[in-house]
Amino acid sequence: MAALQLASVGQQGMVDRTSGDAETFPLLQSTDGDSRNGFADDIQISVHGEQEERNLTRKLVVSVTGMTCAACSTSVETALKRLPGVETAAVALIQEKAEISYNPALLKEEDIVEAIEDAGFDAEIISNTVIPRPGAAAPANAKIVGQFRIGGMTCAACVTSIETVLRRLPGVSRASVALTTEMGELEFDPRLIDQQAIISTIDDAGFDAELVDSGQRDKISFVVMGMDTDKDSKNVEAVLCDLKGVREFSVDCMTEKVHASIDSEVIGLRAVVDAVESRGSGRYKVVLPNPYTSFSSDRGADVGQMYQLFLWSCVFSIPVVFIGLICPHIVFFHDLLVLRCGPFLLSDWLKWALVTPVQFIIGWRFYVGAYRSLRRGSANMDVLVTLGTTAAYLYSVCALLYGAVTGFHAMTYFETSAMLFSFVLLGKYLESLAKGKTSEAIGKLLELAPTTAILLTVDSAGNAMTEREINVQLIQRGDLLKVQPGAKVPADGTSVWGVSHVNESMITGEASPVAKEIGDSVIGGTINMNGVMHIRALRVGRETALAQIVNLVETAQMTKAPIQKFADYVASIFVPVVVSMAVATFLGWYVAGKLGLYPDTWLPTGTSHFVFALMFAISVTVIACPCALGLATPTAVMVATGIGASNGILIKGGDALERAHKVGCVVFDKTGTLTKGKPAVTHHRIYNKTPLADFLTLVASAEAGSEHPLAKAIVDYAHHFLVFGEPPTPKTAHTPRTRDTSWMKQASSFENIPGKGVCCHVDNKVILVGNRKLMTDSGVAISPAIEDYVQENEQRARTAVIVAFDGTVAGVIGVSDPLKQEAAVVVEGLKSMGIKCMMVTGDNWQTARSVADEVGIIEVMAEVLPAGKAKAIQSLQADGTVVAMVGDGVNDSPALAAADVGMAIGAGTDIAIEAADYVLMRNSLEDVITAIDLSRKTFSRIKLNYVFAMGYNILAIPVAAGVLFPYFAVRLPPWAAGGAMAFSSVSVVCSSLWLRRYRRPRLTELLQVRVEK
Repeated sequence: MAALQLASVGQQGMVDRTSGDAETFPLLQSTDGDSRNGFADDIQISVHGEQEERNLTRKLVVSVTGMTCAACSTSVETALKRLPGVETAAVALIQEKAEISYNPALLKEEDIVEAIEDAGFDAEIISNTVIPRPGAAAPANAKIVGQFRIGGMTCAACVTSIETVLRRLPGVSRASVALTTEMGELEFDPRLIDQQAIISTIDDAGFDAELVDSGQRDKISFVVMGMDTDKDSKNVEAVLCDLKGVREFSVDCMTEKVHASIDSEVIGLRAVVDAVESRGSGRYKVVLPNPYTSFSSDRGADVGQMYQLFLWSCVFSIPVVFIGLICPHIVFFHDLLVLRCGPFLLSDWLKWALVTPVQFIIGWRFYVGAYRSLRRGSANMDVLVTLGTTAAYLYSVCALLYGAVTGFHAMTYFETSAMLFSFVLLGKYLESLAKGKTSEAIGKLLELAPTTAILLTVDSAGNAMTEREINVQLIQRGDLLKVQPGAKVPADGTSVWGVSHVNESMITGEASPVAKEIGDSVIGGTINMNGVMHIRALRVGRETALAQIVNLVETAQMTKAPIQKFADYVASIFVPVVVSMAVATFLGWYVAGKLGLYPDTWLPTGTSHFVFALMFAISVTVIACPCALGLATPTAVMVATGIGASNGILIKGGDALERAHKVGCVVFDKTGTLTKGKPAVTHHRIYNKTPLADFLTLVASAEAGSEHPLAKAIVDYAHHFLVFGEPPTPKTAHTPRTRDTSWMKQASSFENIPGKGVCCHVDNKVILVGNRKLMTDSGVAISPAIEDYVQENEQRARTAVIVAFDGTVAGVIGVSDPLKQEAAVVVEGLKSMGIKCMMVTGDNWQTARSVADEVGIIEVMAEVLPAGKAKAIQSLQADGTVVAMVGDGVNDSPALAAADVGMAIGAGTDIAIEAADYVLMRNSLEDVITAIDLSRKTFSRIKLNYVFAMGYNILAIPVAAGVLFPYFAVRLPPWAAGGAMAFSSVSVVCSSLWLRRYRRPRLTELLQVRVEK
């Protein structure tokens, strides 16, 4: 198991332990609040610690400063290797770090620090971790997924450079970085690389990185309020040592933080928290971190920082503009500013003094960004801004000094530098503000997350005894929870007591409250409207539907659409091309002036050909904007995925969103997709002398092992008939999930034959339940009378299920699955959008044809096996048609995966949802049109964004280069060029934000949707 790495800020203890150690050296007899003598605690911990240290190896990472060459690093290594207990020592000169593996029983970390300082260098401990014992088993699933927050990215070139360096790391199999969310997601092998190495790599690339989710669910962290002294930290250590299932831990008294690795099969977070809080007689209070902090970046801090920088820039820049443009026209100020103070005029002194803080203090972040960008071999917007402002500033300084020496006072451009920074910072502030708006959907989802829950304890008879309010993170599978009216459901589970209505609109988009009875499922984050319910928690933490939806939306926002590849390529070469154009502009105007190709009257007063050409070059440099290209696609995808989630449509990435707008054919499954998926037995006929009760018992016992909706309908029918003594009516058709199945018989040799039915043995009889194909393949003869009854059912859109006992037809069961009320309108709406509709089903031809006629579908494929559905999709794709598949069951999974766009009905199976690109949470076919319509509008917006971004640069750069100057005397000053550049990114983000006005098409409007060409 990978060692847990933590910064040693204060007093720390790290213990690597097994349950065997705890049994051999018990530290505490109980975890209650009994007070103990502190001296005794110290002795117990010491005994345990000495035993542990004999079997441990620790890895100490130390920052070593003062090294200047290889000789320094060699001297440090030599000094370390001489220490007793040091197993290995390695010193990195460039990184200024040393890694030492040592035996803590023979050597202390203070001795290592002292040895480095004695060698003449400064040392500071970074981390001290336990190295796993030799022979320890590696985890079965070695690869984990980690999420990192990455700061400092400004354009698509930054994203490309980070992804490139990360993918080169050993053990990293996948790396994806999103500019708009400032997040990176990596899949890596912790045995080959750890999180600290990943963070260091990102830092070395010139960006700020922070781990927000390690992907390791056996890692827990919390803060212990009241842990103020060394004695407190030792008490907490003692508690953790005594708990079985705690593998290793770190306790930091200074920050009051505890990090631990646990065996989730042995102990849960709640047991750890309860043990710690009970130790201090009520003095310790455990505070758990927000589990959703990894889902949203700290956009507010970035916006606030940009706003402050912009304000300070204005404080210095506005007086500069006032001095340069307004004061010369006011007699009093003019006479004052032309006073000579030493070698310069007072106005020159003031402008120089005011601009310098803007250039090198407020603008320092641009210099840092440019340096980091150039160091990794790329170039971004910071390089352009730095080049332009530095050129204007340095020229102005040189002009002042030249005038002081020669007496010729040339024109200065201090205000150009100051106003450039001000406009760029204003653009950055507005861009950050707008980008924050694009992720509001994630924030709204996070607001749904409950914070507390009421835990019930029950006696042996299952009666509730006590209530206790706990943090939702402490809920465990199987807990019995009380949900009061108006409260949020704390976890996914099932209702075991009480009747109520639940508002699920925030998760599924269903506006009407849903009735909940015993046995019904509930979703965490939904609101209990009326009535008290007791629920049994089945999925908790990150397994809940809300957490998965949030994670799915964020992952989708990080997935790049194929159209973005073009922008990434352009961004990678954009800055070098612009710099080349700026140099060409300078040379063109300067050489033309020297050759007399344009009159000197074009030159502004007090300037030369050099200055004239330089201002054009600076304008070209600062007006070009690679950021707009990088933001065109991800901002639109982010808004669209958020809108989809708020409408109950989960989109799994920008690539799926892009494919959906090209859909030319939609293929529907029948059962559970076009129909409600709640079939009911309406007719049956027995052809032998078997009593109806025995017949239903045998058939239901055989069908109990199938997940097909028709099988469930037959089992429900048999349950009502055998338990209540009568067949179900529409009012009693709903069967509770918790029911008595003692009447069923044991089925053996069960075989589920896809597309045909089931075969098994019950009561020493060979039972076949399925369609004609199953009977034909099994050699069961179907008489003309039976065939007539089967066809009669099929002509009335009922599915005829044939039952055979021991090779002879025993009966036929007619099952009807009513159509969804919106099915016909949705099919007609898709046709009006220019999309062809088909139906593919495993049902028989007559039933399929009857259902297709009712909904208006002309092309039908029936009696198709699951593999055949995938082949049908592939045949439709052969001519280049983009095909979408809509399904809900396991038998639809191959087709969903084969389709260009797979859409799973949210009420379907997990396997179908996993295989799909879209998940329709509302279980409504109307969302098929919404998904396609949203995709079309999103990519129309993306194309418009590219028109803004590309059109801006194509038109603005020639104007800045002075193409229009010879004809119309139109010249774009550098400060105006900077303002145009700043607002180009804002225009693209605001264009994407316009998607927030999207409204899903209503059923009454579906038939009016025009065909988009």
